[in-house]
Amino acid sequence: MTDAPTALFESSLTSLPLLYRGKVRDVYAIGDDQLLIVATDRLSAFDVVLPDPIPGKGAVLTAVSNFWFERTRHIIPNHLVDRPLAEVLPDAAERAQVAGRAVIARRLKALPVEAVVRGYLIGSGWKDYQRTGAVCGIALPGGLRQAERLPRPIFTPATKAPSGRHDENIDFAHAASVLGTSLAEQVRDVSLRIYEEAAAYAAQRGIIIADTKFEFGTDAAGSLILIDEVLTPDSSRFWPADSYAAGISPPSFDKQFVRDYLETLDWDKKPPGPRLPADVLQRTAEKYREAQRRLIGQG
Repeated sequence: MTDAPTALFESSLTSLPLLYRGKVRDVYAIGDDQLLIVATDRLSAFDVVLPDPIPGKGAVLTAVSNFWFERTRHIIPNHLVDRPLAEVLPDAAERAQVAGRAVIARRLKALPVEAVVRGYLIGSGWKDYQRTGAVCGIALPGGLRQAERLPRPIFTPATKAPSGRHDENIDFAHAASVLGTSLAEQVRDVSLRIYEEAAAYAAQRGIIIADTKFEFGTDAAGSLILIDEVLTPDSSRFWPADSYAAGISPPSFDKQFVRDYLETLDWDKKPPGPRLPADVLQRTAEKYREAQRRLIGQG
């Protein structure tokens, strides 16, 4: 039995300038053209960062993302830089603080549209379908049930919302007006290809990827680059195939367990977030590690 990992709520590196803290990641500048991206153990639910971290979560996100970045290189280049961490953080104590949860990446221009691919009808897509019979302007067959597999995966982009607000689902025409038609088509086609290949891989390991969110950037030449995180339990809905059934919301290898607990509380979903009991923290951490074990054989 291994020791439980120590939780990191917030990194504190003094040798690099901090650019910003996101909901999960702390981002530091390495010169003008590279970044050190640290995946902490912070957890956000309903767009609120909760006060209790999930031990080991950042290491899981980093390992899973790095696996998918490598596996999708034949489809699209990504932002990772092959450079030793010791070269960027010569201080051993600082390296130890972020070891296993930090990556060095190219500094790129992030696109203002999130690329969401759905293979199953769940979440905001299910709500849209119940209301309109469509998801992000894509008409779907009648009579579909919650969590049902779609006839084919669909690209359903979203606009990035400011911190504390929800992203807004948009149709492809809106995405094309923001990005330009050619770039929007490239984002759509690449996103669908990554999803389809990843879903086939995951299915062999007993995991259904219900939906997922990709982020892209462009370099100085305008080339499309895959950035942020890829196919992690934070950016995707992973369902165990052996307990999947259409018509109900399946259990997930992600923070849905925390969301379900929070729904039982008298909380208005505004900051500050409530504290999480030890058993909820432990079971959530186990779900992240189980997803990592099934997908990449580690954890």
